[in-house]
Amino acid sequence: MPDQNTKTAACAERFDAACKIIVDAGKLALDYFERRGSLAIEMKTSGQDLVSAADRDVEDFLRQAISARFPEDGLYGEENGQKPGTSHYRWLMDPIDGTSCFLHGLQSWGVVIALFHQDTPVAGLIYEPCTGQLYTAKLGEGAHRNGTKIHVNDTTPFSGGFIAVGATRREHGPHIGGLIAAVMANGGVYMRNGSAALSLAHVAAGHYLAYYEPVLNAWDCVAGLLIVSEAGGDVDDFPLSSDFSKKGPCLAGSAAAAEKLRDILGTLEMAAGG
Repeated sequence: MPDQNTKTAACAERFDAACKIIVDAGKLALDYFERRGSLAIEMKTSGQDLVSAADRDVEDFLRQAISARFPEDGLYGEENGQKPGTSHYRWLMDPIDGTSCFLHGLQSWGVVIALFHQDTPVAGLIYEPCTGQLYTAKLGEGAHRNGTKIHVNDTTPFSGGFIAVGATRREHGPHIGGLIAAVMANGGVYMRNGSAALSLAHVAAGHYLAYYEPVLNAWDCVAGLLIVSEAGGDVDDFPLSSDFSKKGPCLAGSAAAAEKLRDILGTLEMAAGG
């Protein structure tokens, strides 16, 4: 078992490499974005769950770049699944979070990487290629945007800020509709930008007070949850499995906003007879 100094150095080496790799992957994705009209588009589970050659090629780039530096590490990507490793480190990646926005010419999409040591997320990175913003966090070392420390907005009241929500499944319509109505009844304003990862990054930077989505995959939100937590936020635990196959709800925000959002969700659950 490596000692703490060795583990710290190994994590730092991987984090530094990840910062360059994710930006390079973002440049590749941005090139595809600028010629997105020529991409063949496939539907996965629904018309809101799309994939293109850009997603696959950007993930291939990430996997190859990481494996070239750290061949013993495990990899898991949204498009190509799991490659087991022999070290204590695993990389979880979403090559383009917000594919629908990407394909429709909207700028709210990003590249996402989470680094795990055994079963613990130790680093999270979200890169927004259209703006050049890189959101990062290392466990216990705070959260940053392009190297400058960021913090959740813990001064604006719920009634004075933005609450971001996400959902694409039609069966969640009544639930999300009730949530939005309750948020507005409590003086809040709801937002949706089409990317869970970027929404969480914007919570960490203080632009949104909180973010909620009823069901997400790990690659959509684990990096963002770590970034929000390291930015002083309050996050719900996300259910993780060894193969990252579990889905679950995602809630994160400033302490006050997260508490208020949980109260609203509890009230909605009681009203629905849950």
